[in-house]
Amino acid sequence: MKILIFVFLFSIINASDYPNFTIQELHSIEKKSGTVAKNRIIDYEQSIALFKKYPKSKQLIQVNFYLNKLLPQYDAITQQQEDYWSTPKEFLITGYGDCEDYVIIKYFTLLKLGFKKEKLFLTTVREKYYGGYHMVLSYFKDKNKPPLILDNLSFKVLDLKKRVDLEADIFINSNGVYKISKEYKLTKIDNKFKQYEDLEKRIIKEN
Repeated sequence: MKILIFVFLFSIINASDYPNFTIQELHSIEKKSGTVAKNRIIDYEQSIALFKKYPKSKQLIQVNFYLNKLLPQYDAITQQQEDYWSTPKEFLITGYGDCEDYVIIKYFTLLKLGFKKEKLFLTTVREKYYGGYHMVLSYFKDKNKPPLILDNLSFKVLDLKKRVDLEADIFINSNGVYKISKEYKLTKIDNKFKQYEDLEKRIIKEN
């Protein structure tokens, strides 16, 4: 029975209406986090409703541009811990996030707009010029073609081949963990990624 309940709840977080907020939630958020937080959420919901009228190519650009306007901040400051993956609701309430938080909210926002989860991946990349690691969102519009990259450090949506500053490491979504070949073919290397699993569990609790 517990397995069936989990499967049902898991389907919720991959449904097209997440993140969504009830009136009661908005009242609670306003009381706890202030009017600015509540208004940020309302603006998000209104903007996504507007984006639904656009073609998919424009939706990618608009989602990337809109969510990049949220303010960057290290996890150690916003969450008092390193490498914390905020849920979209947490990010919208605080208004601050690290690179993975932008990726997560873009991922679920695009699902909300009708994009297929099989084409969307949280992607860790190495920054060739700086040597550090970063996270972006990849969208595989066409199979075995370079994915389009949504990056909180860029308002442009370019394909991976044109992002000469980035070297892709792993691709993550609810189906598993993948590596990519030089021909842009994905190969599954694992069924699970712990931080993604933890994120899903916290999203389920939100609902």
